[in-house]
Amino acid sequence: MSKNREWADRAARVLVGNYKQQPIAIVRGEGCYVFDADGRRFLDMIAGIATVGLGHCHPRLVQALDEQARELWHASNVVYSTPQIELAERICRNSFAERVFFCNSGAEANEAALKLARRWQRLQGRDRYEIVAFERSFHGRSLFTVTATGQPKYWEGFEPMVPGVLHARFNDLGSVREKVGPKTAAILVEPVQGEGGVRPATREFLQGLREIADREGILLIFDEVQAGMGRTGSLFAYQHYGVEPDVMTLAKALGNGIPIGAMCTKARFGEALTPGTHASTFGGNPLAARCASAVFDELLEGGVLERARVAGSYLEARLHEMVRRLGPEKVVEVRGLGLLWGVELPVPAAATIGRCRELGMLVNAAGERVVRLAPPLVVEHVQIDEAVAILEQAIRETV
Repeated sequence: MSKNREWADRAARVLVGNYKQQPIAIVRGEGCYVFDADGRRFLDMIAGIATVGLGHCHPRLVQALDEQARELWHASNVVYSTPQIELAERICRNSFAERVFFCNSGAEANEAALKLARRWQRLQGRDRYEIVAFERSFHGRSLFTVTATGQPKYWEGFEPMVPGVLHARFNDLGSVREKVGPKTAAILVEPVQGEGGVRPATREFLQGLREIADREGILLIFDEVQAGMGRTGSLFAYQHYGVEPDVMTLAKALGNGIPIGAMCTKARFGEALTPGTHASTFGGNPLAARCASAVFDELLEGGVLERARVAGSYLEARLHEMVRRLGPEKVVEVRGLGLLWGVELPVPAAATIGRCRELGMLVNAAGERVVRLAPPLVVEHVQIDEAVAILEQAIRETV
């Protein structure tokens, strides 16, 4: 029996079966590659679902974690900790934000943003609590964030959902205007829908949301959990679009795989969360904050952003070349931005994803028929060539 099979059997005996895992156990990572328990190497073109932005075991991050582990692991938020403050300073210095709340995940960051929007409106003396989100969106698995997620399959068995959440059509301003009313507290949107099939917003759509929010006195929240931290070629996705939100949420690549989330906002909105209104035991703990600061430093000082922009353009070109070779009977559409791309197939993507793994590459689905590619930002052109060749072969053999 293979070691992968042994680990899968052990997992089945002790883990809740809420994940449908691919049949390999990853034991080591290096750059853009991971290695399974049987010693096989895979090109990682999903990067922990857009999380390991700087690749696996990046030397700068390993050093930062090692140094911090020898100094302080946890202090709790009943006192200040210097790594948390330094990370918040980096975020504020490089974005629109003036205040930051730290947590552990994207769901928690979005939960905090939604609670902030409701509380801020109440403190203005307004009875506003409704949230306008979007069909096909994904915002997390807490009850509030899964309600905001515009995919009913994630609601099944958890009803009743949180009241006051409405879903408009993505990239459709008319649909938004129909949903916004006197009870609306905020609009929550992903600049690029990830789980919903890798669907980028148009510039006109996000600009229109900004105008609606300004006119109606409601908060505009950008969920950049997947699209932030260099994924679009800009440090933050809103910078790519030239549209500034009131609140931005981060997680995933913020810690390069070390669990950390952040809700970033203007000072006047942040004032709504006074002592006792919201908290997180582990939020911004020294290990995670120190690692995230090292991620920022590498992105801004190590040339990674420019490298990601070039790699994103190259990946886009190679994918479109692949589509021309395969034709419309094999690929419905390729769409994406930066280093986040989806290849929509005319059939379910599971077989293609499985064949990619057999050929030595890891990808995953974003919706039933979309193969998602979100490689580390440090991916090389030769690795992109390898990835597209594997994907093309897999599509030819399974579609």
